[in-house]
Amino acid sequence: MTLRHTILALAFMLAATPALAGPACVAPRGLQPAPVLTPPADEVQAGVVNAYYLLAITWSPEWCRTNGYGDTSQKLQCEGPPRGFGLHGLWPNGVAKPYPRYCKPVGGLDAVTVRGMFCRTPSPELLQHEWQAHGACGWSDPKAYFADAARLYDRVAPPRIENIPAAALTAGAVRQAFVAKNPWLSREMIFLAVDSRQRLKEIRLCYDLAFQPRACQGGIGTPDAIHIRLTPSANRRF
Repeated sequence: MTLRHTILALAFMLAATPALAGPACVAPRGLQPAPVLTPPADEVQAGVVNAYYLLAITWSPEWCRTNGYGDTSQKLQCEGPPRGFGLHGLWPNGVAKPYPRYCKPVGGLDAVTVRGMFCRTPSPELLQHEWQAHGACGWSDPKAYFADAARLYDRVAPPRIENIPAAALTAGAVRQAFVAKNPWLSREMIFLAVDSRQRLKEIRLCYDLAFQPRACQGGIGTPDAIHIRLTPSANRRF
């Protein structure tokens, strides 16, 4: 490990940045876990060796624009208070496709776990999906999986990317905004995903097997120079 990587690792361990999940969030009364999913047979990929991790952080306004408001999951995320970034999930990955997915049969989540994660991921259905599709590929129980996901997510300080002028809104500008708020990150650690019309979908941060930030294996997604589009939040304050 180089001196620079050592410094970045120490900065990450000592960081005390505010959580992306705002303290004002309150889980709805009566919030219940979602049913256990039946994994699609063609998506089951067991036995793939984990090489690194991705922490997927969704731009919620784009999620809501794309997915609509048709079920409980979408209503909780999209009809409640305005949201900017939100936790999608923590994903184990192999060195190349196929990536590990639905590695073993697992059961449902308990209500305490769902309520504890709601301010980060306001969707019982998505939480259940993440546990089955990704958590089962590296963790023995959901509490351990979501504890790691929450710990990583809560150390990320969100930049206010809606403050970036549209003419200057490039993938590189978004990366730089994250680096400016999180000195333990570098641009090479930030994978940026957009749709076919260059709308921002999510940010994915890369970590090694010890959950230390690392350069993303296989590239950083959308190149820095690409101008991107941003679906606005309800109050345009994120």
